[in-house]
Amino acid sequence: SFPLLPSFPLPFSSILFFFLEDIPCSCITSPGVFPPQEPRFTKSDLNLLQLIKAGKEGVFYQARMSRGTCNGHSMFTCKISVRPKHVDMEICIMRKLIHHRNILQLLDWNTSEQPYILIMEYVSYGTLRTFLQTNRVHLLGNPELQSLLTIASYHIALAMQHLRSKMIVHCDLALRNIMVNKFPWEVKLAEFSLARDMTRMVSRRSSTLPYPNLETSEEVVFHICMGHKNTNPEGCRPEMLHIMRDCWQEPYTQRPSFKDLVCMLENIVENDAVSRPISECDVHVMQMTVPFFFCGTKPA
Repeated sequence: SFPLLPSFPLPFSSILFFFLEDIPCSCITSPGVFPPQEPRFTKSDLNLLQLIKAGKEGVFYQARMSRGTCNGHSMFTCKISVRPKHVDMEICIMRKLIHHRNILQLLDWNTSEQPYILIMEYVSYGTLRTFLQTNRVHLLGNPELQSLLTIASYHIALAMQHLRSKMIVHCDLALRNIMVNKFPWEVKLAEFSLARDMTRMVSRRSSTLPYPNLETSEEVVFHICMGHKNTNPEGCRPEMLHIMRDCWQEPYTQRPSFKDLVCMLENIVENDAVSRPISECDVHVMQMTVPFFFCGTKPA
């Protein structure tokens, strides 16, 4: 199962997290090891301020340099990797995905000693999951909630479309891996430790499972093949439910691509803007009046 917020309308999670592209995660090879560079900082140079999230692949902090800045950034997001063997691939992929406003940008890294550290651009509100949980009451009381969620969905789809254009498969699209700088206009895809570069794959399609020995993966595939679908999110707008159904079409060739999803969501956003325009200033005021707390505390 994939835990979401109970009774919370999250159409973008249902659409994008369970969306199956026509390129599988099988027959993928490593993009190669990124050449080492002379480190420009060490862990002792970092001032870890607030825990953003902790997962199997690493721990994310809001941080700053003890002295000076990182490439001109006084505040930034710091990831301390717990699986060093994945870091070289992660750096290669993030460098391939530069200059996109909906992808968390890599600023610097240190892989000369453990723990391996990645420094990325600063985000104001941590993960999208934490943002929605913390501000749940205020968001549910907002009459424009569905429009706000659709805008966020659109920007996530833009990020995934960019990955597709670069032949990158994220492999871990979830609320916990979306960062929020300004909701809903600046949401950023993050956590590329499980991502794969498809440019060196052997085959675009395969009849074998990517992870045949994982029981949970087999259960998910069996569940889908038996025709079971996730229940509709409570309060989800009809337009989003229609897109969700399209993403489950059989055969898979009838499912929309990320380019198609971007067009669909863009049309919904444009229609919303005509019928009930949303002021970015109004949302910014809402954010400033809603207290936000990260999902952790200051590190010891």
